[in-house]
Amino acid sequence: MARKFSLTSTLSTLLIAFLVAIPASADSPFDGHWEGSIAVPGQQLEIDVDLESDTDGTLSGDISIEVQGLRDLDLVELSADGVEIRFEIPNIPGAPSFVGTLAESGTEIAGTFSQGGSELAFELSRIDTAAATEAALEGLGEVINQAIEDFNVPGLGIAVVAGGEVVYAEGFGHRDLENDLPMTADSLFAIGSTTKAMTATTLAMMADEGLFDWDEPLTRYLPSFRLADPMITARITPRDLVTHRSGLPRHDMLWYNNNESTREEIVAAMAHLELSADLREKFQYNNLMFMTAGYLAGQLSGTTWEETVRTRLFEPLGMERSNFSVAESQTDEDFAQPYRENDEDELELIPFRSIDLIGPAGSVNSSVREMSRWLAFNLSQGMAGDAQLISAASLADVHAPHMTLTPPSPESRVSQQAYGLGWVVGVYRGHRRIQHGGGIDGFITSVTFFPDDDFGIVAFTNIGSGLASLVSQTAADSILGLEPVDWIGEALERRKKGKEASDEAEEKMEDVRVADTKPSHSISDYPGTYEHPGYGVLEITDREGDNALQFTLNGITAPFEHWHYDVWVGAETDGDPTFENEKILFRSDFEGQITTVEAVLDVNVAPIAFAKRPAARLSDPEYIQRFAGTYESRTGQQEKVELSAGVLTLHIPGQQVYTLEPAVSGRFNIQGLQGFSIGFEEDGDEVSAIVYYQPNGVFESKRIDE
Repeated sequence: MARKFSLTSTLSTLLIAFLVAIPASADSPFDGHWEGSIAVPGQQLEIDVDLESDTDGTLSGDISIEVQGLRDLDLVELSADGVEIRFEIPNIPGAPSFVGTLAESGTEIAGTFSQGGSELAFELSRIDTAAATEAALEGLGEVINQAIEDFNVPGLGIAVVAGGEVVYAEGFGHRDLENDLPMTADSLFAIGSTTKAMTATTLAMMADEGLFDWDEPLTRYLPSFRLADPMITARITPRDLVTHRSGLPRHDMLWYNNNESTREEIVAAMAHLELSADLREKFQYNNLMFMTAGYLAGQLSGTTWEETVRTRLFEPLGMERSNFSVAESQTDEDFAQPYRENDEDELELIPFRSIDLIGPAGSVNSSVREMSRWLAFNLSQGMAGDAQLISAASLADVHAPHMTLTPPSPESRVSQQAYGLGWVVGVYRGHRRIQHGGGIDGFITSVTFFPDDDFGIVAFTNIGSGLASLVSQTAADSILGLEPVDWIGEALERRKKGKEASDEAEEKMEDVRVADTKPSHSISDYPGTYEHPGYGVLEITDREGDNALQFTLNGITAPFEHWHYDVWVGAETDGDPTFENEKILFRSDFEGQITTVEAVLDVNVAPIAFAKRPAARLSDPEYIQRFAGTYESRTGQQEKVELSAGVLTLHIPGQQVYTLEPAVSGRFNIQGLQGFSIGFEEDGDEVSAIVYYQPNGVFESKRIDE
C-alpha cells in the first residue's frame, strides 16, 4: 500500500505535456490506443497508453492515469524488440518502468511494472477507437430526428472521425424544403467562422517555409497597413490578427453585404475605424483582422487567399467540392438552402448571403463528409496520407492557447478557455477540447475535436440554431463515456422561455419612445448622400408615407420611420431585415442644416457619423468657374476668387489665401475658420455678389469684373 501512495503522490507533481493523440498506424505491432491497469495491492490502478512509430521506426507515446487527474504524460526510454516493449515515466522517484510482451493475438500486452525495487503486474488491451466510437453513437439518429422537430430545424448534417476513420456521417431532415430534397452527408453548407482555422493553418504552413514570422511587425509584410493608433500599427503582428487581440472591435458593417470593395480597400479603410482597447489588452472578436490575415497569405504567396487554401489544404486533403463562395455552392447538385423562422414560427427560405469579401474569416462552403478530412488532418499532427503538410510543432502552435477568453458559463462544463490560432481551446468535462463555431445567414456550424481522445465531430444546420453544438456535445458525452447531460432538453426549455421574453421585450419598446414629437426639419431636408471615410457611402432617400425615409448601406435598402425628434427607426420589411429596429440620428450644424447622420454600427465605440455630401456641382470645375472674379466691398476693398486645380480660393488683401470648401448649405466654408462661410448671389445666369456669413454679421461685396 505504501508503494501505491508513493506512485500516486509523485505523479500528481508532474508537469502535464498535452500531446496531440495519434491514430493507430500499421508501422508497428504496438501502434494504437491501449487501456488496462496496474495490479496495485488492494485495487486496480487504471491506465491508458498511446503508442506510435514514425517513418524510421522510432517509437513514441504517452500515458494517462485518470484517477490522478493526469493525462498524456510523455513516455521515455521507449523501445520495442520483436514482441517485447519497454518504457518509463520520467521525473518520478523510483524510476517507474514497464516491461511487457505482446500476446500472439496482437491485442494484449502483459508484463511487469517496477518502481523503487517493487514489482507489480500490469496488462493492457488494444482499443479499436473507431469501433468503440461507432458503438457509442448507437441511437444518436433517433435523438437528432426528434431534436430537429422540436427545434424547428429544416436539416442537420453530422460526421464523426475517430481512430483515423470516419465512423459516422449522416444527414437528417431536409436540405431543400420546397423541393423535398433530403439532407445528406455530402450536402454543402456555408461553414462560416470555422473557416478561420483554415486561414490560420495555411499561414502556419507558410511560416514553416520561412515566408514570414508570426511575431514580426505586420508592416514588415504589409507596409501600407494602418490602424487609427500609430503605436498599435507599429507593434501589431500577424499572430495578433488571428487571436482577436488587435484592439479593434468588430466593425462588421464595414464588410457585411459589401460586394463592391476589394480586400485591399477594406484594409485601407481600417485606418479610419475607432479602436476600443490597446493591443493585446483584451479579446475582441474581429472578422476584419482575419480578412487581413488572408490578404497577407495571398500577398506572401503571390496569388489569392482562395488559391492558397485550395492548393495547400483542399487538394491534398481531397476536399474536392469545398469552395469559397455561396455562388459556387449553388452550382453543385447537393447543397443546403438557408432558412429562418418567421414570427409565426414558420420556416421560410432566405437569400444566400455572399461574404466573399471577408472570405478568410468565413466564406468556405463544405460538407460534413469533406470536413471529416479536415478533422482527421488536425487529429494526425498535420498528416494527409503519407504527406506531412505542416510541421507537428507548427500545428501544435495553432492548437495552443494564445489569448485568454472570458470565463464560460458553468452550464457549459468548460474550463480554462482560451483562443488559439483560429480555434477556441478549452477543457470540456475534464477532456481537452479544440473547437470553433460559425454562423452566417441561414447556417450554423460546429467543428470540434478532442486531440487526447482521438476523435472529432462536425455538425451543421441550415438555419440559425444552436442545435449543431448541442448535438455535438451529446455525441461527445457518449463517446467519452461521461454521465449524460440533457443538453438538448435544457436548451429547448431555454428556447421556449427566450421566445416569451423576446415577445414581452418587444411589447415594451414603445415605453422608451417620446410621444407627440416631430422632426426638426421638413422631410425633404433629410435625404442625401452621407459618407464616412471607413464605412463608405450611406444613401438616405424619400419613400412613400408620412415621415418615411429609406436607408441604403452596402447594398442593403431598409425602410425607416420616424421614432421621436430627429431619430428614425428601421421598420419591418419583407426584404433584408438587417436594420429592423436599428435607430439613426440626424444632426444639424449651427446654421440649421442637416449635416450628419449617426448609426450605432458597433456597440463598443461611438456611433458612426456619416457626413452629408454637399451638392456635386459645388465640386464641378465647369460649374464653379462662374464664381471666379473680382469683388469690391462697401469700403472699397477688392477681393478675388480664383479657381486652381479644381478648387476655389479666396484672396483678401493682407490676409492668407483661403481655400473654399463646398458645404451642405450650398455655400462654401472658409477652411480653417469655424463659423465663417461665403455664398454667391446670382442675377439670372450671372454672379453678381459674394456674401460673407460671419459670427458678427452678413457682409456683401459686389462683383466688378464683368
